[in-house]
Amino acid sequence: MKSKTEEKWLFSGQSRTAATAAASTGSAAFQSQYVLRDIAAGLITGAMAIPLTIGIAIMSDYPIKVGLATVAFASFIGWINAWFKPGNYIGSPGIAAGLAPVLAMGVATFGWENMAFCIFMTAVMQAIIWKFNWQRYLLVAVPVYLVEGLLAGVGLKILLKFSEFTYEIPDALVTEEFWNTARIQMVAISAAGLAVFLLLFSKFKNTQPAVPYFVLIAGGIILAQFVSVPMISVEDVDLHLQLPLPQADVSLLMLVYMVLFCAMLAIVDVIEQVMSNAAIEKIDPLGRKTNSNNSLLAIWIANLGSSFFHGMTNLDGLAKSTTNKLAGAMTKFSVLIIGSVVCFFTFNTYYLDYLPKFSLAAIMMFTGYKMIAGLVHVTHYGPYALILSLLTAGLVYKVGIFEGLLIAMVMHGIIHFMVFTKHDNMPGKAVVKRYFENLKKDSSGNLQ
Repeated sequence: MKSKTEEKWLFSGQSRTAATAAASTGSAAFQSQYVLRDIAAGLITGAMAIPLTIGIAIMSDYPIKVGLATVAFASFIGWINAWFKPGNYIGSPGIAAGLAPVLAMGVATFGWENMAFCIFMTAVMQAIIWKFNWQRYLLVAVPVYLVEGLLAGVGLKILLKFSEFTYEIPDALVTEEFWNTARIQMVAISAAGLAVFLLLFSKFKNTQPAVPYFVLIAGGIILAQFVSVPMISVEDVDLHLQLPLPQADVSLLMLVYMVLFCAMLAIVDVIEQVMSNAAIEKIDPLGRKTNSNNSLLAIWIANLGSSFFHGMTNLDGLAKSTTNKLAGAMTKFSVLIIGSVVCFFTFNTYYLDYLPKFSLAAIMMFTGYKMIAGLVHVTHYGPYALILSLLTAGLVYKVGIFEGLLIAMVMHGIIHFMVFTKHDNMPGKAVVKRYFENLKKDSSGNLQ
């Protein structure tokens, strides 16, 4: 006979199994038994999303308030979409660090006034990709190691951009001597803040990854009360709805370039989302499967909507999604809470004036480093992939994201063509035919 303790344990185990099975088949948007966990996770992840969004908006040459509004809007769309066509179950929408220099390039090339039209076209292209489920082919047409190289180049741009904040001092303390006492003190403070952040991250990354962000921000705010340090300045821009139309001075040549730019933006955004979904699926607390095409539905709807208030592109970022999971999220209801937190700061931006620049620098430099460190994953694909990804990173950093990725893809195609025609003595037509046959065959193993 089983003892009472054994029976209790067995019953408890069966109950947990039944609860897990019920949750796996329950709503992706809301389940009452997890409401408190989702609220807590949403508050933690929402607070963490604020400095990340600020940093990425600065890197994108977008107003911070517009970046926050984009995240809030994308979060609400993501939660609504989860009721009908869930993609992943704990992913947290946000503006992507990997797309920041792309948007900055768009602002510099086409002007801020035309970026709403660019985001609108990007959303339309993504809607087409979603409609025909073309995301199955993208990771075959654009290999993962090229994307990792692109992200590494972008990560280097981010790291160097925000490293300037580590030695910036208030204008009142600037002297003819560059390395004066105030600047040396600022470098020491920045180095100490980064060291504390890295130490805490290494300790809590697998349990409570939001801790280093909270400590760094809170510590920076407290220190700023006693030491004069540069602070973040948030422009209180007017958010209003208008049709995302191109300006009258757009030439035909510029319009063609805008279409190519939007195609690249749409493809990189989709690829990043597909890669993030693969990672989010692995960390799902209930082992639920993701549907990448459903995620793309939420993305293009959010992008389309944000273009009407001059917003930015979005995707489910891995950093926030990981924090959301470790903070206890079980459904997309946590994303509704995240959106609410970000929405509060969107319309109360004066609270963000207390954020020191050196604290933001530590967070964004770490983000850039993590993007560069992604090159380690490329080693699994062999020396050719590693060399090409390093070359892509260098090209992206030196000549730009659009041009760098295009050059790398052309080189990748030429190398493969030369190998098959010269080494394997295959006719050129046979090489092209083989490529499309492999594209169709390999796509069947990708996420649906």
